[in-house]
Amino acid sequence: MVFSTANGSAPLYTQIQNLLITRIIKGEWSPTEIIPSEIQFARELGVSQGTIRKAITGLVERKILIRRHGKGTFVASHDNDRALFQFFRIHNKKNIKALPESKTLTFIQRSASAAEADKLHLPKKARVFFIERIRSLDDQPIIIESITLPDHLFKGLKDIHLLNTLYNLYETEFSIAVHRAEESLRAISASKHDAAQLNLTEGAPLLEIERLALTLDNEPIELRISRCTTEKHHYWNTLY
Repeated sequence: MVFSTANGSAPLYTQIQNLLITRIIKGEWSPTEIIPSEIQFARELGVSQGTIRKAITGLVERKILIRRHGKGTFVASHDNDRALFQFFRIHNKKNIKALPESKTLTFIQRSASAAEADKLHLPKKARVFFIERIRSLDDQPIIIESITLPDHLFKGLKDIHLLNTLYNLYETEFSIAVHRAEESLRAISASKHDAAQLNLTEGAPLLEIERLALTLDNEPIELRISRCTTEKHHYWNTLY
């Protein structure tokens, strides 16, 4: 393996990070699978162990890899802890969060709307799965979600029982791992339908969170719109 060290080229550790990401995307190591040691990588790639350590540390910080003391470094997976602490941002007033329970209201196949096709980079009227579900904490409904998935990526989804943590389902059943998500937030008023599902009055204030989930190679695989009641809960994020 030859890396460029010419002026203007990316730092060596960044080039190695990109190489490892490419190998993960190609499926050389699956989620939860251990990767070679720093010493093995250093020998294979002909670079110092310190450079390998810096590259791997960066991927750990980006949650692509996870270190387990005494065991090694693994490709990150979407277990309940990751679903809760990386992607679920709703807290109660004491800043405590828990993974909500889910109840599916609608699960159909249909043609994508123009907006859905645009955001998911699909042809016009491409077939999609559409899921609507209620998410509850302490037996109280707090979120109604609309989820759109490209049909061609999730063949057979209708025959699978939907899990509470969908990202785990995508990973285990379809080998599709969500690496990051882009979100936009706005205040809206509850529609008659949403109000009925959330036990609110029509027109009550809701927080709408639109999220586009992307894979490691930036392919959009899920459009999720969540409408949340903020009477007892709020959106919380930490910026660095």
